[in-house]
Amino acid sequence: MVVKILAFGVAKEIFNTSQLSVDMGGKSAIGDLKQTLELQYPRLASLSSYMVAVNNEYAGNEVVLVGNEEIAIIPPVSGG
Repeated sequence: MVVKILAFGVAKEIFNTSQLSVDMGGKSAIGDLKQTLELQYPRLASLSSYMVAVNNEYAGNEVVLVGNEEIAIIPPVSGG
């Protein structure tokens, strides 16, 4: 399954694009997606934390993907 991902903030810099497609090779949960991305983009794993949103809602590692979702990688945000 190929999933399309939107990247924001530093994730956009890590991926060097604001949108990318990732072949999940049959795996289908958010945890699998995160593992795949961190292997392809080791800088992503070095972030203190980041969230994944599926169809505009934060999603945990156990959420199963079917292939037509809007997925966003949201890095940590700082402010003051």
